[in-house]
Amino acid sequence: MGRSNACCLVLLLLSGALLLEMNPGTMVMSAVACPLVCLDVDYMTCPSTGDEHLSPQCNCCLAPKGCTLHLTDGTSVSCS
Repeated sequence: MGRSNACCLVLLLLSGALLLEMNPGTMVMSAVACPLVCLDVDYMTCPSTGDEHLSPQCNCCLAPKGCTLHLTDGTSVSCS
């Protein structure tokens, strides 16, 4: 009885994965590591606010995508 319940559960899970168009063989979890380095950022600009100087973030992991971090040494880092 226990084996038939287990088989039914596996069949149910596989059919659910097919219905949701998921391929269990290609499902891969990925994570992006954020460095624990805080750059010396003077200000930040983002396309959504134009040239407005925004409060700086430590690095691109904390800044919104597409924004630019302007460092105190005059260089800039584009967050993509």
